[in-house]
Amino acid sequence: MLSASAAGGVLTGTLVSTLSPAASTAVGLGGFSDGVARFLIVCVGCGLVGAAVMDLPMSKQEDGFAPAYVAAALLRRSVPGETPFREALVVHHATGAIAGGLYALAFLLLAAFLPRGPLVGGVGAVPHVLATAAITAFVYGFFSHVVLPRAGRGIYEERATAVRGQWLRSAVVFGVVLGVTVPVFTSVL
Repeated sequence: MLSASAAGGVLTGTLVSTLSPAASTAVGLGGFSDGVARFLIVCVGCGLVGAAVMDLPMSKQEDGFAPAYVAAALLRRSVPGETPFREALVVHHATGAIAGGLYALAFLLLAAFLPRGPLVGGVGAVPHVLATAAITAFVYGFFSHVVLPRAGRGIYEERATAVRGQWLRSAVVFGVVLGVTVPVFTSVL
């Protein structure tokens, strides 16, 4: 990784130079900068798809869209009951895309330090499974323990356990979709 050069003890190497070989072998999408850019775009798209697929279980649960309303209300600095559905849906889908980008970052960091394992579609299995699990846990935990207590005051006080349980099921759907779509789309590109 980082090493001292013989010419004066200067550290050489960066995170990018460390990730470059790992990313090239863990993601079969071409050269480093081009491959990582395409991988990031694919992951953002997969996160958006995951958020869109989450709409189905969210629509079937009593408080299923509560997380979307609460997150949008936090951004608007208002209360969830005053948030229009369209804004809640936009925030929900944008958050899914951001989570896809975070997956890409987590995958690349894990791929730099862990064995790749067998290829699953276009990605190494070990960093893929770990990054998917980490992002799914983050999506659930961040909403349940940061966003909901801060912005969903009425919901938090009255039915936090139910909302968290419903959000857990929805977050698992997101993780499964991310876990399937990333290998599929990276193998096609």
